[in-house]
Amino acid sequence: MDTPSFKEDHVSQIPAIQMLANLGYTYLSPAETERLRGGKSTNVLLEDVLRKQLKEINSIRVSATKTSIFTDENIEKGVLALKTLPMNEGYIAACEKAYNLLTLGQALEQSVDGDKKSFTLQYIDWNNIGNNVFHVTEEFSVMRSTSKEHYRPDLVLFVNGIPLCIIECKRPDMKKPLQQAISQHLRSQQEDGIRSLYVYAQLTLAIATQEAAYATNATPEKFWAKWQEKFSSEEEESDYKTHLLDLKNRPLSNAAKDQLFADRFKYVRQYFDALEQEEILPTVQDEYLHGLCRPTRLIDLVFNFVLFDNGGRKSPGTSSFSR
Repeated sequence: MDTPSFKEDHVSQIPAIQMLANLGYTYLSPAETERLRGGKSTNVLLEDVLRKQLKEINSIRVSATKTSIFTDENIEKGVLALKTLPMNEGYIAACEKAYNLLTLGQALEQSVDGDKKSFTLQYIDWNNIGNNVFHVTEEFSVMRSTSKEHYRPDLVLFVNGIPLCIIECKRPDMKKPLQQAISQHLRSQQEDGIRSLYVYAQLTLAIATQEAAYATNATPEKFWAKWQEKFSSEEEESDYKTHLLDLKNRPLSNAAKDQLFADRFKYVRQYFDALEQEEILPTVQDEYLHGLCRPTRLIDLVFNFVLFDNGGRKSPGTSSFSR
């Protein structure tokens, strides 16, 4: 089957969305995402999703047998705390503030039964992953800090409406596609870029079908890491390959496909529908998406393996983080 003449990087981008959907992410079209942002390209949080989740995952333990809920006022304070990061103190300092809020929560005072105490509002349920919601969107348009121009990362992954992972996808036939993807990430994190988005990101990926790399905020190109799964036995490795092959060849529901191929990608739906008739082997980018972005792994990686040290930030390399 001939590959259609792709207008953009859909040869990498669409398969990435399909894999992420099979990993548990709900796809949001750019139009849906814009609605959830209140129509403002300066907003990077999906605030309606965030508010709903803050109410869902949080409760106040009053006694061994009684719980209460946070007031709407405190929910709004929690959203505001996440929105108003100290960007004037420097990019990495703001990243660290965002990370601390996400992992430690925000202390808020509330009266319960006439007794005013401080309680912690959590943004993510780190212990019960199924209580969180995971979304993926494409071409996430964000206004630059010093102009009316916009940058548009190819894919953004949200947990409870918070953008935790940013992915740049490139066609493999480009000249040095991985370097181009990494360069875009670094450009976007310059002072005149879209730091307002990246400040929440705990993981950045560059993918180009058969090659990929990952890093965290402000990581120079030479320090971007390679990912490799580790296995304790041949049987475990075999199970992993079988599972990944199943994910790669699991068709999306008709409803999900109708949504994905409704607008920009409409012209290639027939091509991707036809691919379902043959078995396709997983690519390197599939291995990275599964290895780093599946909900259980992303939550574990962010909570347990991110470190701020001496004004910088570190994330796990290939040798320090395994299955």
